[in-house]
Amino acid sequence: MSVDVMARTKRRLRAKPGWLANLYAGNARAVIGRGFRVIRTANWGVIATGFFEPVFYLLAMGVGMGALVGSVPGPDGQPISYAMYIAPALLATSAMNGAVYDSVNNVFFKLRYSKLYEGMLQTSLGPMDVAIGEIFMALFRGLLYAIGFLGVLAIMGLVTSWWALLMIPVAVLIALGFASVGMAVTSFMKSFQQLDLVPMVLLPMFLFSATLYPITVYPEPIQWFVKAMPLWHGVELMRQLSVGYLDAASGVHVLYFTLLSVLGIAAVTFRLQKLFLR
Repeated sequence: MSVDVMARTKRRLRAKPGWLANLYAGNARAVIGRGFRVIRTANWGVIATGFFEPVFYLLAMGVGMGALVGSVPGPDGQPISYAMYIAPALLATSAMNGAVYDSVNNVFFKLRYSKLYEGMLQTSLGPMDVAIGEIFMALFRGLLYAIGFLGVLAIMGLVTSWWALLMIPVAVLIALGFASVGMAVTSFMKSFQQLDLVPMVLLPMFLFSATLYPITVYPEPIQWFVKAMPLWHGVELMRQLSVGYLDAASGVHVLYFTLLSVLGIAAVTFRLQKLFLR
């Protein structure tokens, strides 16, 4: 790092309260820049698999099974096709999967094997810089999936409102919540075997968060349990935007992911501080 950059960093740190200066150097863009340089040399075939998975589900379940199911009630109570019903849920699931796998698998390798974060935190970077930079890269992957999948939905005629454009920033918000929590959980993992726990959590969440059928099929106590899961909030908000129907619950869904993101980023920051800045 050049003398000028070091001097600017020191001035930024002096301008912050003591507790914040120990956590954030205001240079998360350095982590983000490194992430984009890595992406340029990455295997894009592996990255693209996260896009094709929800498309295959849509074709198999929405179009194939949808021919047998017929129409179902939409968020506003009006009947919609089964494909229109599950398509927003699959977009929310795609944002979740992309963010979690990016913030878990990649972060675990950097944390436990390459010791990348340990090296970063020996520079002027703070733990919050690292957390924000890594979570941003997970969001970028979720953004790519959201744009591509929404384009598929538009081509298939499965969105009926201009409100559906807001599904892209909502997908990023969903990815932010899952990525921050995923990175925080990864900081506690010790071995590759523990990574197997991730699909064991994501698959049931996908199946039982009212993605493929209405939540009303469950008994009321089970419904409350489902409503506590983050994916359900993402699915419901996506469905509302897909038909342009918003109500008070829409704000609750946004607030849920906002709080989840703040708590996740805070947890990651303090975990990195505890691991490497003793």
